[in-house]
Amino acid sequence: MSKAPIAIIGTGIAGLSAARLLHDSGQAVHLFDKSRGSGGRMGSKSAEGATFELGAQYFTARDRRFTDVVQLWQAEGWAAPWTPHLHQAREGQLAPSADEQLRWVGVPRMSAITRGLLADLPVTFSCRITEAFRGEENWTLVDASGASHGPFSQVIVATPAPQASALLAGAPKLAAVAASVAMEPTWAVALGFSTPLATEVDGCFVRDDALDWFARNSSKPGRDGQPDTWVLHATSNWSRQHLDHSREAIIEHLHGAFAELIDCVVPAPTFTLAHRWLYARPAQSHEWGALADAGLGIYACGDWCLSGRVEGAWLSGQEAARRLLEHL
Repeated sequence: MSKAPIAIIGTGIAGLSAARLLHDSGQAVHLFDKSRGSGGRMGSKSAEGATFELGAQYFTARDRRFTDVVQLWQAEGWAAPWTPHLHQAREGQLAPSADEQLRWVGVPRMSAITRGLLADLPVTFSCRITEAFRGEENWTLVDASGASHGPFSQVIVATPAPQASALLAGAPKLAAVAASVAMEPTWAVALGFSTPLATEVDGCFVRDDALDWFARNSSKPGRDGQPDTWVLHATSNWSRQHLDHSREAIIEHLHGAFAELIDCVVPAPTFTLAHRWLYARPAQSHEWGALADAGLGIYACGDWCLSGRVEGAWLSGQEAARRLLEHL
């Protein structure tokens, strides 16, 4: 009898990083995701002819292993450097930022990277896995509709920590570690304009009461010819305080804060969109790499296991796959 495949829950950068390493090592994998497409917080949205990111705005590469893979993504045409006119806001005043960190984005949208990594790997979308339990030899997954999936020889959980904790119930020690991780929320808003705003600002670090960041999406490579679209991120504290407010109220407040701060006239937007990220980022960095119970055959990975950045998510996925392969 052939060996059962490995289940990977989550098609964000961590899950796909693990999936690629396992696949390239000759292992059969099957991915699951509650969304209709891959990417998680590296996904992309579309509205009124514009494509933009409400989650990760860019990523950086500091670890040599990740730097090498980003260069491969660039060679594939999935990623390119973004060199925005960066500003910072202090006491309501804009000033150029001295930050010279090299930033990368997916092209022509951030989800190009996760779509490229997914390629033709088997995946089931629109399927929220709620439980993983182990029989005598293999694992079975259960989704929100009560349907079962399996058998699987091993399981990798690549979801935000609060969701991972529930899925790791069969490995109580791992579940407890995941449950200890605090995740910060973020409200994100997109504003579209029929005429480009008359400002040289492409991105701005704000960190005031409400706004944390805003950026002109069309300043990123591969976005030429799209409507002028801006993405605003609220601070974690403000997002937490307004977690259950209506999307209309969130848009109104952040739009107003943006209009007061940006150095130009801001007309009424042609479209608006708001998204609430309940688990946008871990409240602090950790050095776990990945969580593993090799005896049971269950692992967990994600940005919350490391730095909270895209790079940390990719490295965590690599670590989970490496630990799994060591115990086959």
